[in-house]
Amino acid sequence: MTNDRLFAGIARVLSVRPLAAALALLLTLPLIGVQAQSLRPSSGLRLPTPAASAGAAAGSASGQRQADFIVAVVNSEPITNSEVRTKLVRTEQQIIQQGSPLPPRRELVPQVLERLISDKAQLQLARSAGMRVDDNAVEAAVQTVARQNQISVDELRRRLKADGIAYSQFESDLRDELLVSRLRQREVDLRVTVTEQDIDQFLREQEGGTELSSLALNLAQILVAVPENATPGQVAALQAKAQQVMDKARGGADFAALANEFSDSPTRGTGGLMGLREADRYPPLFVESTKSLKVGGLAGPIRSGAGFHILKVIEKRQAGMPGSVITQTHARHILLRLSPKQGETAATEKLAALRKRILAGQADFAALARENSEDASAKQGGDLGWANPGMFVPEFEKVMNGLAPNQISDPLVSRFGVHLIQVLERREAQMSQRDQREMARNVLRGKKQEEAYVLWAQEVRGRAYVEYRESPQ
Repeated sequence: MTNDRLFAGIARVLSVRPLAAALALLLTLPLIGVQAQSLRPSSGLRLPTPAASAGAAAGSASGQRQADFIVAVVNSEPITNSEVRTKLVRTEQQIIQQGSPLPPRRELVPQVLERLISDKAQLQLARSAGMRVDDNAVEAAVQTVARQNQISVDELRRRLKADGIAYSQFESDLRDELLVSRLRQREVDLRVTVTEQDIDQFLREQEGGTELSSLALNLAQILVAVPENATPGQVAALQAKAQQVMDKARGGADFAALANEFSDSPTRGTGGLMGLREADRYPPLFVESTKSLKVGGLAGPIRSGAGFHILKVIEKRQAGMPGSVITQTHARHILLRLSPKQGETAATEKLAALRKRILAGQADFAALARENSEDASAKQGGDLGWANPGMFVPEFEKVMNGLAPNQISDPLVSRFGVHLIQVLERREAQMSQRDQREMARNVLRGKKQEEAYVLWAQEVRGRAYVEYRESPQ
């Protein structure tokens, strides 16, 4: 399999605050002069006011119906005031949870609306191309969200209900994200290439960089969440709890174990690890608090809108440059390819049945792989050998990375078909020069895909006919 990048990122946006954040889309599209076929009202677009948005989020159904109206029309499909309002509230929740400063609503609202317009145009393009996502793929995505948050699907349903989100709407949003991600794979990601000259130039450019903007960080966190409207006494008690955890960490306690025991963040199941990324992709609060720390250093408790954070520097190096030591994964899989005779539903059901037999001790994974897998690894019992990060497509690797040794995944869909994955073991390994070049290739491919996606999204948006509507007086 070749490396690729999955747009959806469904589970990674979850935080300890309500699971509405799972539905918030990051506002990554630059709002530069798109030559769209648009009709703009001469007096300017009137968007939901802060009071209207906040009130409607908790208002009654009848109040929402009375306040609702069409804000924009995209190729004859409307976007309503309630859609913008809901997306705005969820986006604000996500920004607060990430510890980033909340921009003024007068700046955020137009970006939310523009993102809704862009998303709708992409969904329309996917549907016109005959693309679809079946119920099994959506159910697998729901299970992934629940598993990443270490809760059951029933508990996920309960939390969604508590946050005022209909489960049917949650599924619908997941379906749309999956559909857009598949469209992106077809239209953008598969067309990106990285040459050996690109890699040589990239490695030369990375040599000697010492600025913060050129650094990549891998941080782990323990979050002691502070609920909204907490009293001063509650805040003080939670701060004291965070300080006690920090004292344990400074005293030599295992940080991963502390995260698993005390953290309110979804990353607690992975020892609090937030992953290696460029410094500017972390909240500025986190970067500022750790910029002077060496690897292994601790910071905190640090106050944000979400609560009190305790941070540990796991890795710090030049952005984009492969580290000398990497975590390799030894896994195996069973692959069923899709065809007119074997659709996604049938393949998913077959793999679910095989998984059930393996977990019940009625069958051996390797034997079933030899009998059923349609991958070249079938003869080896599905064994994929030791894999470096970035070797597999992200939708496969993301699930694989979330598995503990000997754990078996639910069936998952990739561009190659439907997979069942089992992680056998993991190890730390020194990278060879060849490995470093391959890692650099993956970094470059990801960057090129992001750049190509932004241009493609602008083109799709530019071809759309958009009419902005005035709000009722």
